[in-house]
Amino acid sequence: MYRIGERHAKYRTFRETISGLATAPFRAARRLAGGNGPPPSPESIWALRDVSFRVGQGDVVGVIGRNGAGKSTLLKILARITEPTSGSAVIRGRVGSLLEVGTGFHQELTGRENIYLNGAILGMRRREIDSSFDEIVAFAGVEKFVDTPVKHYSSGMYLRLAFSVAAHLDPEILLVDEVLAVGDFPFQLKCFERMDQIRQAGTTILVVTHNLNAVRRLCDTYGCEYSPF
Repeated sequence: MYRIGERHAKYRTFRETISGLATAPFRAARRLAGGNGPPPSPESIWALRDVSFRVGQGDVVGVIGRNGAGKSTLLKILARITEPTSGSAVIRGRVGSLLEVGTGFHQELTGRENIYLNGAILGMRRREIDSSFDEIVAFAGVEKFVDTPVKHYSSGMYLRLAFSVAAHLDPEILLVDEVLAVGDFPFQLKCFERMDQIRQAGTTILVVTHNLNAVRRLCDTYGCEYSPF
């Protein structure tokens, strides 16, 4: 459950805190006089509710639905990024997630440095990154620019490298959220080929996408999220 319009308290300096205490009586008097009125109560919505399913080992399951149906929230709960308001998610196995490509990339660092930084953020060990480094660079097609700061990359180069790092995870369970449309058409074909390799290795995959062709190609089954609003 999320709250719409809820304001989160910001961090305040000591001076702002003392000033707020001094002016509190005047603000209270104005509220009693009906000057500002009470703040509106935030509206609550359920991004997911009464959702229950089981995915077997080695299954490849697609989750489809319109924007706002709760698909990404579902994956964030499974990835332990978001805590569920109620209920629970039980996962057995090492989880890797391709949820937001490029998260953790630093513009001032080179492609090489970002591979190690992003790989560590995604849960890869140093020796795993070392062993996959050449494959990651070749997959992204940035061999000539791997020691160039990524702020000089084109958007396509940046996304290809970010996806390549994430695609070389070695998880038992992989969560994929709308990242199969990265780059141009030839690179998208490479992405599908990589996903096929991960699938054939016996990895359990849960993929969110609007691309029905991707669902037909990759998935054993699919489920459509229902949105009540």
